[in-house]
Amino acid sequence: MAISREDVLSELRRLALPGGGDLVTNDMVRALSIEGSVVRFVIEAPDPETAKRMEPISRAAEELVRKLPGVTAANVVLTAHGPAVKPPPPSLKIGGHPTPQTGGPAKVDGVDRILAIASGKGGVGKSTVASNLAVALARQGRRVGLLDADIYGPSQPRMMGVTKRPDAPDGKVIVPPVAHGVTMMSLGLLLKEDQAVIWRGPMLMGALQQLLTQVAWGKLDVLIIDLPPGTGDVQLTLGQRTQVTGAIIVSTPQDVALLDARKAINMFQTLKTPILGMIENMSTYVCPNCGHEEHIFGHGGVRVEAAKLGVPLLGEIPLDLSVRLAGDSGTPIAAGEGPIADAYARIAKGLVAGGLA
Repeated sequence: MAISREDVLSELRRLALPGGGDLVTNDMVRALSIEGSVVRFVIEAPDPETAKRMEPISRAAEELVRKLPGVTAANVVLTAHGPAVKPPPPSLKIGGHPTPQTGGPAKVDGVDRILAIASGKGGVGKSTVASNLAVALARQGRRVGLLDADIYGPSQPRMMGVTKRPDAPDGKVIVPPVAHGVTMMSLGLLLKEDQAVIWRGPMLMGALQQLLTQVAWGKLDVLIIDLPPGTGDVQLTLGQRTQVTGAIIVSTPQDVALLDARKAINMFQTLKTPILGMIENMSTYVCPNCGHEEHIFGHGGVRVEAAKLGVPLLGEIPLDLSVRLAGDSGTPIAAGEGPIADAYARIAKGLVAGGLA
């Protein structure tokens, strides 16, 4: 006697579910096929937790169908429609006082080199340079991390296009997200976007220590640290507690910016952190309509300053609307193609060639 699809469904309607209804009326039977005397079908639960509870139902359904006249074998697969509902991760408090450290500056586990991106004042594009340099180095085949150490004004989540809160499965170690080939971490990922950080110095120092040592950075060729502007607690804590390969100073060419850049340079010299070079940001502006070139913030000031210090000018980055649009959209301009992406690529190649990244 040949078995029909309706025979199987009719038998499955006899199997009542704990929450009411049956497998058929609840639309949980999928991929029903009959090949001779062999019946196969899938029971699809709404989620993995429900599927676990339905294992006895699955076995009962298989047994019912197997006993139908004309059926020699029944093959039932229990599956789930959606992903498992994850429990909320254990809370990880950020911003306590730093723990004591002996033995001088320490290495970060798994990280070969640390490059601090610094500026004497805000508004010179330091964070933009940090994110784009990280992406440019990743495109050179380096394993790159990016730490947003600008605790009061974290901007890297927006610039790198990361919005998901990172996991901390054990409540002790943060698993950082990866964007554009860069492993990145920022306090901004642990706070609401408009939530202010109202901390005194010790909490800043503790937060930086946690972001360096309680993040699973993995194996990195270089970790880029986007420092806050100025010469405060974060810079001091980094220099005293962490083995930093060197600092890169970002400045616009105008005299006021260079005045503050010199203070940043002096701070790193006091901390005995090598100055690897300088980057002139917003170096020149070319009108997209007529092609006229204008030096809005002056030109060449950073080159002159680098020469005075005996450090290389690593690159000159033009002022361009596309840089701002790219940063706001979460895709750094160095991730694409064009003259500005090429400028960052040249800086990255120079650092790699010099063994600095």
